[in-house]
Amino acid sequence: MNPKFQLTSLIPVVAIAVLAALTWWLLEATRPAPDNQPERPLTHTPDYFADNFSVSELDQSGSTQYRLTATHLVHYEDDQNSDLTLPAVRAFQPGKPVVTATGLRGTVNGDASIVDLYDHARIVRDAGFGDPRMQADSEHFHVLVNDDVILTEKPVKLQRGQSIATATNGMNYNNVTRVIKLYGNVRGTIAPADSGGSS
Repeated sequence: MNPKFQLTSLIPVVAIAVLAALTWWLLEATRPAPDNQPERPLTHTPDYFADNFSVSELDQSGSTQYRLTATHLVHYEDDQNSDLTLPAVRAFQPGKPVVTATGLRGTVNGDASIVDLYDHARIVRDAGFGDPRMQADSEHFHVLVNDDVILTEKPVKLQRGQSIATATNGMNYNNVTRVIKLYGNVRGTIAPADSGGSS
């Protein structure tokens, strides 16, 4: 084979290799320097705010099952929790009275599954479906939205119809079963009109 022919046939291959090497070098030369600074740790500082906040959870039919509202919300970047002003949690279930839990202030976790209500916290279950109106008052209520349960470890006053009870160590209210458990030193009076109904 002619050596001159071999050499000229290699020129395009060499040119392509040089062009590829030059392109790689240009990319590396113009690439921004890597950021050697460590990522800023998240702190418990507000990253956004909302006024007249409202979020709803719908059931499979598209009807509102739960609604959380507040006049003001402050969200924190580190734990994804939010502080609430005048929060209210409402549960809407077919065939059951509406239940509303409120407080002067509160907190909610990132996926709105846990709401804590503080300062003059109150639960109201509307009258209806064979039950009288129920109201519970405490300084704190812990609302487990997905379980439809409201708890408190604080003293609580419960009024159902004309019946009144107090408990020193808290309460557990299950809105699915409509069972109320009172803890600690429990005192109360049951009105005759309320003695035959459900809890």
